[in-house]
Amino acid sequence: MTTTVAIGGLGAIGLPLARALDGGVEGLTLIAVAARDHAKARANLVRFRRPPRIVPLAALAEADIVVEAVPAALFETIAHAAIDAGRVFVPASVGALLPRMDLVERARITGARIVVPTGALLGLDAVRAAAEGPVQSVTLVTRKPPAGLKGAPHLVRRGIDVTGLTAPLLVFEGNAFDAAAGFPANVNVAAALALAGIGPTRTRVQIWADPAVTRNTHTIQVEADAARFTMTIENVPSEDNPRTGKLTPLSVLSCLRGLVATLKVGS
Repeated sequence: MTTTVAIGGLGAIGLPLARALDGGVEGLTLIAVAARDHAKARANLVRFRRPPRIVPLAALAEADIVVEAVPAALFETIAHAAIDAGRVFVPASVGALLPRMDLVERARITGARIVVPTGALLGLDAVRAAAEGPVQSVTLVTRKPPAGLKGAPHLVRRGIDVTGLTAPLLVFEGNAFDAAAGFPANVNVAAALALAGIGPTRTRVQIWADPAVTRNTHTIQVEADAARFTMTIENVPSEDNPRTGKLTPLSVLSCLRGLVATLKVGS
């Protein structure tokens, strides 16, 4: 028996994921994708062993598992279709879920599941375990090459120019909810961390534009009754989209494997 998968978006996350599924993952079959540019999508799929169909966003819900990897503006179309159909919904744009937590209530009614992948972060198992008891604080410090932050709504609204920086610049400090809204293409990690731990209003976030770094760097600091820990990860940016790390599609693939695996390691 195989579980069917559909992917919305064939960019820096969706295309590597589609290629991996086409290469063969036990228990999973890619049946459909959605993309804005159908001609480009067909060209990308031409060498697939079993090319999936290219369908409208809402039609992705015919699959058992629906993966969202599109610009945040298109999030709702995929999310509503998948959840209304009672599917397993795997969002890469986790930040877009924070202001739409009504989708969780809707999923309870329809029998759908929303499974958030770890993405470009690390240690969510530890954060989730610590959050079963009292937690005093969770902080995320993100450092990115300036080019990876260009065009973020927060920078545009504040008139912050990160071009030509010669020293690190703190461009945001606040909670995870506001970070996800201000940097929808950059810090889905903040939303994932908040959902795993103490929520988006208590999770603190700093975002730095740092010309000295070549990798997207995230440091988590947790103070809890059960443990105190600090973890740092340095992700290699995707060549196709510097806002996305190469680890993200691998994380989504690992998440999908876990949904059908006989043996699953990690909580």
